[in-house]
Amino acid sequence: MTTKPRAKRFNIRRGVIKAATENPTPLTAGLTMPAVARNSGPTPPPEETPQANTSSAEGSTPPDQDIANIRRENLTGRQLRMARRVAQKHALAPTSDFDAVRLLRAKGIDPFKRANMLELVSAEESSATNDGFMLPQTMPVTGSNLPTTELAPPDDGIAEISRIQRDIVRRRRRNLAMLFARLAFFIFLPTFLAGYYYYVLATPMYATSSVLKVEQSQGPAGSKSLLAGTQFGDTDSIVVQTYLLNRDAMLRLDRDLGYRERMSASFIDPVQRLPRDASYEETYKLYKKNVKIGFDPTEGVIQMEVIAYEPENAEAFARALISYAEETIDNLSQRVRNDQMSGASESYSDAEIAMEGAQQRVIELKELYNVISTEIEVSLLTTRISALELRVTEDSIALQELMANERPNQTKVETLERGIANRKTVIHDLRAQLTEGRSDGLSLARIQGELQVAESELATRVLMLQTSLQQMEVARIEAGRQTRYLVTVAAPNAPDAPSYPRAFENTILAFFIFSGIYLMASLTASILREQITS
Repeated sequence: MTTKPRAKRFNIRRGVIKAATENPTPLTAGLTMPAVARNSGPTPPPEETPQANTSSAEGSTPPDQDIANIRRENLTGRQLRMARRVAQKHALAPTSDFDAVRLLRAKGIDPFKRANMLELVSAEESSATNDGFMLPQTMPVTGSNLPTTELAPPDDGIAEISRIQRDIVRRRRRNLAMLFARLAFFIFLPTFLAGYYYYVLATPMYATSSVLKVEQSQGPAGSKSLLAGTQFGDTDSIVVQTYLLNRDAMLRLDRDLGYRERMSASFIDPVQRLPRDASYEETYKLYKKNVKIGFDPTEGVIQMEVIAYEPENAEAFARALISYAEETIDNLSQRVRNDQMSGASESYSDAEIAMEGAQQRVIELKELYNVISTEIEVSLLTTRISALELRVTEDSIALQELMANERPNQTKVETLERGIANRKTVIHDLRAQLTEGRSDGLSLARIQGELQVAESELATRVLMLQTSLQQMEVARIEAGRQTRYLVTVAAPNAPDAPSYPRAFENTILAFFIFSGIYLMASLTASILREQITS
């Protein structure tokens, strides 16, 4: 038993199907559309046919026969959809659009009644207007609108695919050609020019290397500075480095050896040659480029490299710069020594002048009071007073012994009494000299006080002079320790082979630089293009 194939539904518009059938393309020639119905005869246009003669027989015919009869009515897709919607509205569960028509007719409902159709059509038009597209339609089976049953020849599809592949290959080749052209113009050509300059045109340059170190004279054993060997203890090396890279060193080198004239020689290539009428700024830029000085804090040495276009000039420039550095270090040491010695010398001179003034004051007092020493004068007076008092005591004892006689000798008594009185007068005068004053009105106590003050000041000035002298000696020792000098660890020598330019390294560097520039420009252009087109 052979069953008729059911029509399949495709989301294809009627105009597309008609164009595909009338004008087949290589890509759509093999596309076949199953027919809605296999009737070979002409199909009448869709009309609303009366259902009176079919509705009476619904109860006696089976569902398949009813569906087959409904199929023969050639209902349009719109009518079938409306029937399904009406069935869904009446809570029916049809298995297909034709089954929906059958169920509605079985319940006595005409799915194509004008009221139902108007209601559903208005809803459909509103949904179509809102959605902006049309649902697929069931095409009537005619002899003119069916897709062809003939298969497209296989060569047409292969030719189209080949054409597309050739177009893709052609575009890829064009893009690769443009890419290589851009790389050649922006990277390879500038790199070639740079390499040609470094290998062929650039004037060879000679470099002399030298190593310098600033040393300091050592003091006593164990007195080495804690900051020695550190960046704080190597300030002199930093000062030397700064001076040699300064404009003053370049000007002195130009005055002494004609640096600007030698660097503008005619055999130098135009890129590196200094113009004849170059300013000091241009000369200084070239000087900083050709004189490279670095300080190594771990070793405490200064590494200097001087570049020139002749080996003799390089050596001469290096030795002149070393002499400038030595002079700078000597000036720094001399200034430090002068600063340390000046204060000590001034203090010693002031102490010496004050001591001389105090000594002169003591001499003037001694000359004024006619005394060599107040201690000696007092000692002499006290000695005389003691001797006189001893004689007075002896005479008093002798007088008492004499007066103890019943008939003392009056002459001896008077003599003893006169001697005692005279000695007491002398003792009184001598004591008066000690306390009240001499014949000139000055007492020894006052003279002794003034002399003691003058002598104390003299002793103080002498002590200050000794201290100043000691400080000056210490300052002299420290100044000797502060003596710095420049040691040439490695002297500059004239090279026998050029050191610059380094053609291979510079060419590779130029390649990477141009590549980086091109990459950055390409990324920037791509980002801007994407932002503009988005």
